[in-house]
Amino acid sequence: MVQSLITALLLGIISTPTVIPVPGAGMESISIAPLAESIPVARHLSASGVLVMDVTSGQRVFGRQVTTERSMASLTKLMTALIIVENHDLGEGTVIPEGIEEVIGNRAYLNPGEHFRIGDLLSAMLIPSANDAARTLARYHSGSVQKFVAEMNARAVELGLKHTSFENPDGLDGIKQYSTPQDVAWLTMYVLRNPEIARRMSTTGLRIVSQEGTIIPLTHSHVLLHSRPEVLAGKTGTTDGAGECLVTLVTSHGKEYIVVLMNSLQRYTDLETILSALAASAPARVATTQVKILENVQTTQ
Repeated sequence: MVQSLITALLLGIISTPTVIPVPGAGMESISIAPLAESIPVARHLSASGVLVMDVTSGQRVFGRQVTTERSMASLTKLMTALIIVENHDLGEGTVIPEGIEEVIGNRAYLNPGEHFRIGDLLSAMLIPSANDAARTLARYHSGSVQKFVAEMNARAVELGLKHTSFENPDGLDGIKQYSTPQDVAWLTMYVLRNPEIARRMSTTGLRIVSQEGTIIPLTHSHVLLHSRPEVLAGKTGTTDGAGECLVTLVTSHGKEYIVVLMNSLQRYTDLETILSALAASAPARVATTQVKILENVQTTQ
């Protein structure tokens, strides 16, 4: 699954055969399937930035302004999560810092001074999209939000996200806080390689418990994850500047697709429209993709 995900990501955003370096993984030689615009949904979507990608073939099933830079809201937390899982044992513990209750936006209502496992805070950040969990993790990892943001931007460069910039770890609007549907798809496919992130993005709900015994219930903010079996995983984001954002892993006709919606007015209506179009479309026949991984390759975990 790991290799198929990163392969599909690379295929979906590059239109000509090339040799592409993968951070921490040496080189991959890739024969790339052609793009396809095969679902007629354009006039029915409110989102100004859209990308629908076939995971298996790497074909773009639908795209709208895929390289236009926009605010990305809490889709930002995918990068925050990546840095945490790449650098920490999720069984590590940390204390909730003073002042965390002043964080605005979605919150898990973490109590300053209480102790939680890093894995529990990761759940709070990815399932209900808690900003206080994101800020706590950033400060735990780097000592300050500013230092953590510098690491986010450095990681974005390593991953080849040329149209992505971070100003904070949670996704609040900022001049230097933006991405594109194409870059979000790249980042989503990359983070889904990690089972700890993938599991949380697909979990509808659970409870976390502090060392002091405080129980916090978590419910996934992606509405359709609770009601549509075709929806396998996802991440939400909403701010005044970004509008409604959504990234979703879905399945149709036995195939998997990544759907990225940015600056939507009705993200769930948009996603329902795309799901209906995928269900009504026969699976496309595409060129066979061949991937040869060089020997002794080490992937970034």
